[in-house]
Amino acid sequence: MSTFVLVHGAWHGGWAWRRVVPLLRAAGHEVHTPTLTGLSDRAHLLGPHVGLAVHVQDVVALIEAYDLRDVVLVGHSYAGQVVTGVADRVPERLALRVHLDAFVGDDGEPAIDLLPATVAGHYRASVAGPGFGWLIPVRSLEVLGVTEPADLGWLTPRLTPHPWATYTEPLRLTGKGEQVPAAFIECVEWMRVFTPHAERAAARGWPVHHLATGHEAMVTAPGELAELLLGLAAG
Repeated sequence: MSTFVLVHGAWHGGWAWRRVVPLLRAAGHEVHTPTLTGLSDRAHLLGPHVGLAVHVQDVVALIEAYDLRDVVLVGHSYAGQVVTGVADRVPERLALRVHLDAFVGDDGEPAIDLLPATVAGHYRASVAGPGFGWLIPVRSLEVLGVTEPADLGWLTPRLTPHPWATYTEPLRLTGKGEQVPAAFIECVEWMRVFTPHAERAAARGWPVHHLATGHEAMVTAPGELAELLLGLAAG
């Protein structure tokens, strides 16, 4: 049995994995889906002070509080930064980290510098305008590859603005996380913002897998994603 810790990306919450969790548990695995500080059901804690280090601590604290071992740590999108930070903090508790269409950052790199220049420009403009200088407003789901009305209807009312400091605060790594095996899953039926990160992962010798769906794989292809995660956990 494996223990999965699934970490959502920007604007989401732990609820985003709702279609995947039953499939992993049905296969006999323990699953945790924390919501990061300032998002979704924890939006009441949102403030300009919420940065990447806070989100890394959210996940480290959960792993330590539940005394989790042999964790398969999955980070979607922005949370690639989070799981990288967590792997550096508690490598002895992790069996594998999986970057699901996610950032693959190095020490000193903030998430905003890991985006294509045009996308980063859109982020900065939206933060400076409707984001009041410290929030990233919710992006269009259609841009992320979500097209089914039922999926749009489920996601749209649940998304919340994301703290900008998490994108401007750089990763701080000691190198200890490099001992944790890693894998990358790229979602290929959208604008493929994370292709450079898939390439970075491949250059590091990580296995790279592809899912024929949009960026929100846990919503649009939960069965395929769960099957892939189970295969990765089995080694």
